[in-house]
Amino acid sequence: MTTLTEGRRAGEFLLSEANRTRSRDTVTLLSSGALAVLAAGTLLAQIDVGAATAAARSGGNTGNGTITMDATTPVLAGAKPGIYTVRCIAAATNGGTFRLEDPDGDVIADAAITGGAGGTVAFAEQVKFVITDAGTDFVVGDGFDITVAAGSLKWAPFLNAANREAGAILYDTVTVPASGDLAAVAITRDAEVKADDLVYDSSLSGGALTAAKAAAAVSLAAAGIIIR
Repeated sequence: MTTLTEGRRAGEFLLSEANRTRSRDTVTLLSSGALAVLAAGTLLAQIDVGAATAAARSGGNTGNGTITMDATTPVLAGAKPGIYTVRCIAAATNGGTFRLEDPDGDVIADAAITGGAGGTVAFAEQVKFVITDAGTDFVVGDGFDITVAAGSLKWAPFLNAANREAGAILYDTVTVPASGDLAAVAITRDAEVKADDLVYDSSLSGGALTAAKAAAAVSLAAAGIIIR
């Protein structure tokens, strides 16, 4: 006897949503370079920021220390497109205190170089990098500019990456082509959804999956999407 298996139905994960189509938006799904079937209920994250690059401030520095962006996660959660500035606000022999400001001019953190000659100071809020002391000391006003590129604003499966929060849920099953993006409908606000019907990327398992579920619950709640 032939066994028939019913696939996921459009919107099956929904418990409630706002009137008319207020909970829904058309989103652009980014092609991964390979044919991909995404099931209804798949959690999505928006690519709202791109790569980060750093350079000495305009006009150059007196101190000859260096900045190194983190090789794995230079852009963290909450990062904004634009130019972050990090400036020496207090000079010291083989050191100095630096202030990090976001593209809107808001102060993120102050931190000082420690370790004496060749010492370092690390920042890991919105952007992640290390400043290293060198032979010529920094003076007040020295510093670096970190440019965070704007993202494509397209959407991809949520992987709990440092700078990509879960922000939407795919309404219906779709096939994203190997080349070329795809328009699709997603729940982006004001809804209640069933936890058991949400679909997480197959690369997540064990502790990583548990962490992803916890992070998704927080970021979706911020958009008014409540997991029951």
